[in-house]
Amino acid sequence: MRILIVKLSSIGDIVHTLPALAALRAALPKAEISWVVERRSSEILRDNPLVDRLIEVDTKALRRGLMSGETLRAPRQQLRRLRASAFDVALDFQGLLKSASIARLSGARRIFGYSRAELREPASALLLSKTVAVPRQTHVISKSLLLLKGALGIPLPDELSFPIHVSAEHEAEAREAAAHTGGKYAILNPAGGWPTKLWSVDRFGKLADLLWANYGIHSLVTYGPGETELAEAVRQSSVSGHAQPVGLSLKGYYSLARRACVYVGGDTGPMHIAVAAGTPIVGLFGPTEWWRNGSPRLEDICVERNDIDCRVDCHRRSCSKWICMDIEVDRVFEAVERRLRNHKEAQKNG
Repeated sequence: MRILIVKLSSIGDIVHTLPALAALRAALPKAEISWVVERRSSEILRDNPLVDRLIEVDTKALRRGLMSGETLRAPRQQLRRLRASAFDVALDFQGLLKSASIARLSGARRIFGYSRAELREPASALLLSKTVAVPRQTHVISKSLLLLKGALGIPLPDELSFPIHVSAEHEAEAREAAAHTGGKYAILNPAGGWPTKLWSVDRFGKLADLLWANYGIHSLVTYGPGETELAEAVRQSSVSGHAQPVGLSLKGYYSLARRACVYVGGDTGPMHIAVAAGTPIVGLFGPTEWWRNGSPRLEDICVERNDIDCRVDCHRRSCSKWICMDIEVDRVFEAVERRLRNHKEAQKNG
């Protein structure tokens, strides 16, 4: 059987789909599995042993070519790569018009996706062969697994697996970033994609000081492209001098997260990679919901404002009130202490 997974972006969404990939490969070890992904989001999937073919596309260029009718070289090449296999099944885990269109352009005989109520763009259901309903308020990881079950009858796994391949180079990158910490470090991630997801840099700096003063834990302040100034502002806000900005590749970051004492940050790609790495998590949530996007592990902790009436799943990228991420440092530090304590007890017991 030839199967196409359609999950184009973003980094967090791709990570959330990895357990479905693992379950698919476990159930159908001889299947030919391809994954189509936006080139800018593809790094986390490269060299994955569970994927036979990674198809990297630029949907903006592809859409321009298709809409203009021009025989542009790049769109032609992308279409050839997409249609290189006679797919039996395409699984649209994205739920957008562009993802359903990609599934249709692949020539797959059957295209499965979510029912209209679960689609971010309900019109995309018109391009699907069959839809699968999932319960409301289902975590995105479980949602992907339920689509897999409804489409191919693959049972839900007993444990979640996040297959990410890292090389010796990525491991070395992580070791270098943490060389000065003696292996005792937290990951603080001040970025968030949306402005409404950001916790203040001053508070991150104070949290770094508390981690050092109470536990001797260094803070590695991680950043991606365009986030250098944000990480530097956290460093300057820390008076202890133990908040160090570090920029790594995504897989280098994954290797770093696997050995971290704890991760603290918002609902963004680095948090989801840290979840995949098994890092103890303290998530800071404002305009999005923990039940949907947070860690699926019961021992991880969400810190959020439940004393305001405007933040329930609002998904606003801008806001005039700007209060849902107004969370005091002491409250976050108490959650970090609780998560560290729970992790230590779990290690002792097993």
